[in-house]
Amino acid sequence: MKPEFVTSQNLSEGVGRALDISLRGADELLPQDEWVRKLQRAETTGVPLRIKLGLDPTAPDIHIGHTVVLNKMRQLQDLGHTVIFLIGDFTSTIGDPSGRNSTRPPLTREQIEANAQTYYRQASLVLDPSKTEIRYNSEWSDPLGARGMIQLAAKYTVARMMERDDFTKRFKGGQSISVHEFLYPLMQGYDSVALKSDLELGGTDQKFNLLVGRHLQQEYGQEPQCILTMPLLEGLDGIEKMSKSKGNYIGVAEAPNSMFAKVLSISDTLMWRWYTLLSFRTMAEIEALRAEVAGGRNPKDAKVALAKEITMRFHSAAAAEAAEQDFVNRSKGGVPDEIPEVALTGAPLGIAQLLKQAGLAPSTSEGNRLIDGGGVRVDSAVISDKGLKLSAGSYVVQVGKRKFARVLLG
Repeated sequence: MKPEFVTSQNLSEGVGRALDISLRGADELLPQDEWVRKLQRAETTGVPLRIKLGLDPTAPDIHIGHTVVLNKMRQLQDLGHTVIFLIGDFTSTIGDPSGRNSTRPPLTREQIEANAQTYYRQASLVLDPSKTEIRYNSEWSDPLGARGMIQLAAKYTVARMMERDDFTKRFKGGQSISVHEFLYPLMQGYDSVALKSDLELGGTDQKFNLLVGRHLQQEYGQEPQCILTMPLLEGLDGIEKMSKSKGNYIGVAEAPNSMFAKVLSISDTLMWRWYTLLSFRTMAEIEALRAEVAGGRNPKDAKVALAKEITMRFHSAAAAEAAEQDFVNRSKGGVPDEIPEVALTGAPLGIAQLLKQAGLAPSTSEGNRLIDGGGVRVDSAVISDKGLKLSAGSYVVQVGKRKFARVLLG
């Protein structure tokens, strides 16, 4: 049962504000009374707290779902605390089993190094890089050696490890659990010992691992860290968590026009959750905007403001303005200012073949299906004849609302 979040009553203004910021959008803050005491100590002594977030570079880039915890880090960073962006180059070689029903294959050193190169650069679009401590856990994990690993393993029991939900389900289901998988939460927990963290952040699926860090810090005679879990962001569909494999994501390196349009595609209901978890506006500002929409203001206005804020964060104010104008042009049936140019030969060329060769459809059969659905335009005219052949010339070809190409056919 989750503990009830207490309010900031009877606290100093600074500590109360810090607590409110900590709790914004959070799933759990444990133990909350300890976190309040840490905040009070920091205010009294002027010594900032050490706040840790670890990410394993399991993919070459990140999407905005990953930035939910990064946003929280930035909010706490702006309060003056030290944030530590930890790249799990050692733990990636083990493979995190969290939420898995099978053993996660470990990454090679080459994959880890390639992915790590982009992680911090992309995280720096949210964090203030001048105030961020970046660390790699191989720094203290590699020197442990066999003896140190065995000594670490002695500080946690198999019974407690099997309390973890995914391990329990796999064991009861007769699915294999490799011994090395027990090492992952131990090594993540040891990161907290090495960094002397006061607070560790993670998604709700990381709660067990974060609690292991608390336990190990006590075993090593340290004051245990508090843990703050953030919910997993729903993707564009508003149902499943944001994931590349589900295709419902927005990459932080995505083009501004695409990023802007994707934010506008979410539901009016999901928009407010995204505001809470992704926006840097205060909750008072968000609630005021929500009241305006409830009072009759078009919810699209609020969604456009969110789309511009997110696009601006990962690109620039100018790019966000241009993306908005591009979206307006498309919604009016206009052509964006910048579209790819493709040179093709073979005129006269069948329309379905042209779509395939121009990269606007994966195959001629899919091209024909798009034509049947009324989703293909040539120079703004809807194409309904699948037998159409285009002679040599220049054409603006559009598929759906977002795909355009200027085809130079010879």
